[in-house]
Amino acid sequence: MNKVSENFREKMNRWGREGRPFLFLLDFALQQPVVVPLDEIDPDDVLYDINGTKNFEEKTTDDSPIYFTAEPASRARYCRAFSLVQQHLRRGDTFLLNLTLPSRIKSNLSLKEIFFRSKAKYRIYYKDRFISFSPEIFVQTRGNVICSFPMKGTIDARQENAREKLLSNKKELAEHFTIVDLIRNDLSMVAQEVEVLRFRYIDHIKTNKNEILQMSSEIRGKLRPEFLHAPGDMLQKMLPAGSISGAPKKKTLEIIREAEGYDRGFYTGVVGIFDGQNIDSGVLIRFIENTDAGLIYKSGGGITAQSRSEEEYNELIEKIYVPFA
Repeated sequence: MNKVSENFREKMNRWGREGRPFLFLLDFALQQPVVVPLDEIDPDDVLYDINGTKNFEEKTTDDSPIYFTAEPASRARYCRAFSLVQQHLRRGDTFLLNLTLPSRIKSNLSLKEIFFRSKAKYRIYYKDRFISFSPEIFVQTRGNVICSFPMKGTIDARQENAREKLLSNKKELAEHFTIVDLIRNDLSMVAQEVEVLRFRYIDHIKTNKNEILQMSSEIRGKLRPEFLHAPGDMLQKMLPAGSISGAPKKKTLEIIREAEGYDRGFYTGVVGIFDGQNIDSGVLIRFIENTDAGLIYKSGGGITAQSRSEEEYNELIEKIYVPFA
């Protein structure tokens, strides 16, 4: 454990024992975590909407035209990364790996303007560095109950019989089984009586360019006593999120670093709030970063031995969107 992650864990545990509400922003590699009391957040720098808990007033609907276009990561770069992942899959080093890459985007809106005009379960604007508008829950706690909702499986909702196609797709089914099993194991490190309450339910999401269906499951357990007032310990045990890493997690993370060849940063990390008693958190997907080279959108999807490069590359492109309100 590095000193940075140790410090964030201690802060969260201390404020958890004190019942002091805080926001946490945990990057993928836990190299630059941010944990700050809610009453110290400057809304000029940080805006959040965590499942309806927010530090700003929604602006009236803006109907002005929106320009949003993407230059996806090159097919050649994706194919090289995909081929490397397939080599590891064939050797049995990994069974499921979330492969992502950065793409350039352009818009007539600033990051803050995109934030205000987007709609999602988890939204964060951070110091003009990045925004995320994520549909995916990481973990939620209510008293001694903890739930996780891994999301795996995507299809264009405009396709004929899209729901049936998604539910019957063998590759998506294998991927979803793997991630549910991984999250169940992750929850078992901090909870008892872990069970799958809902398996493969479908969410309908509207975007700036189309509509998609995404598949999730609900897994629940009872927190072990040592984690009831130690949110830092609890979260560190489960990070990084299984749905955006893979299985087995340790070896898969090594392959991700080798295959992707870029720094995810806060993308695929976790954002959430401790309200003094409970945690609500989301996975930092659907993510735009402000860089010296312009706006970058990071996206990807799960790869298994059954995956086909063309389909997975198209999914990476389909996930470059903003869920405009």
